[in-house]
Amino acid sequence: MHLTRENDVVTGSDKGSPQDIADTLRGRIRGGELKKGDKLPTQAQLAEEFGVERGTVRQALRILQQDGLLSNTGKGSPPRVAEAVPEPDVPQPTTAILHTCLKRAFETRDVLIDVICFTAETLILALAEPLRLIHEGRLRPESIRLRCLVPARGLALAFPVPVEEADAPRAQAIHRELMDQRDSQLRVLRSTLMRLTRQGGNRVADVRVTYRELPFTTPVKLYLLNGEEAVFGYYQVGERPRGTAGGEIRTYDVSGHKAMLFPFPRSRDGRDGAFAEESQKWFDALWETIATDLTPSE
Repeated sequence: MHLTRENDVVTGSDKGSPQDIADTLRGRIRGGELKKGDKLPTQAQLAEEFGVERGTVRQALRILQQDGLLSNTGKGSPPRVAEAVPEPDVPQPTTAILHTCLKRAFETRDVLIDVICFTAETLILALAEPLRLIHEGRLRPESIRLRCLVPARGLALAFPVPVEEADAPRAQAIHRELMDQRDSQLRVLRSTLMRLTRQGGNRVADVRVTYRELPFTTPVKLYLLNGEEAVFGYYQVGERPRGTAGGEIRTYDVSGHKAMLFPFPRSRDGRDGAFAEESQKWFDALWETIATDLTPSE
């Protein structure tokens, strides 16, 4: 599980890889900020915005072109958003789809977000775009309520765990380090959202952020947005190296930001709508029964 640095949380300053830049631009296209036929900013402007070299921007643009989202990506004038943008309601990588779904959720007056996740890493990265738009005055929610369920600190987590039995004594140290980083992220996430209540003319009147712990390691991630949409994905477990005080070991671990997410709009008839409704019921039941209050440790 690779976690972001605390000072980069939500601000977007850890979004300098070609894939991260492509995901951010994809979110702007999916969310309608960049419309079909619109020119993108120049490579120089994008490089300045993301704090990267132009070569990194070019790689990001190639990714979007391969996805069918851009045309005219050669030299000369900036590329344009393709006239035939692929349908968004299909499984997509986590960061790509959450940029779109969260921006849409933040366009409402009262924003309600319920999350079940292993750490807050993916949520933090995906919130960067709607928060940027709030700061710019382009989104103006009046209230935000975030409820987040995560595995309890004292658990013997299902992952990451050492592959070799001889490395098992290091598992507790790995879990402590992971939980410390997670709690750091949760603190920064809360403080960042609460600052929206104090920012000048774009102030959000009411912000509430609440965390609770689950007595199990969740194998899935679930985002419930405004009671209107469920976005669901599986944590994919694989073998990955992990550095420890005693040297690098092999672990079975997950990388949440690479997971595929499946959108289920509640407005749809049939299985999609039923899944969204039942997912909300499941979250509410966990929240009100076996989950316990969490105050992230300092």
